[in-house]
Amino acid sequence: MNENAFVSHAGDAATLLARAAVGVVFIAHGWPKATDLDGTAQGFASLGIPFPQFAALLGVFIEVGAGFALIVGFALPLAGLLLAFMMANAYFFAHLGDPLVGGFEFTLVLGACGLALGFAGGRYALDSLMPWGRGRRRPSEPVSTR
Repeated sequence: MNENAFVSHAGDAATLLARAAVGVVFIAHGWPKATDLDGTAQGFASLGIPFPQFAALLGVFIEVGAGFALIVGFALPLAGLLLAFMMANAYFFAHLGDPLVGGFEFTLVLGACGLALGFAGGRYALDSLMPWGRGRRRPSEPVSTR
C-alpha cells in the first residue's frame, strides 16, 4: 500500500470514528425525548417552540434517526443537514443571546460536526454501497481502467 492509499484509508477510518462518536451523542440526547414525549413537548412549549408535540416527535426522529444514519453512513448529506437544522433550532430557541463559552458551544460544535460529517462521510459508509454512492471517487484516486 502506498503512502497516499494509507493516508486515504486512515482518513476514512477517522471519519468513521467521528461519525460514530457524534452519532452516539445525538442518540443519547434524543433517546430521553423519545421516552418522555409529553415532558419533551411541555419543555418545548415553555421555550416558545411552535407545535410542541410535533416538534418533540420531529426532534426524536432527527436526533435518534439521523444520529443512527450518521453512525452507519446512510443518506449522509440528508442526515447532516437534519442534524445541523436541529442544532440551529436549539440555538434559536434555547441559546439565543447566550455567550459562546458556557452557552451554545456544544450546540455549535454538534451542528457543525453533523453537517461536515454528512458531506465528508468517507468510504466506510453504507452510502458507498448505494447507487447514489457508486462512481464517486476522490480527486486523488486513480480512474479505474477496467
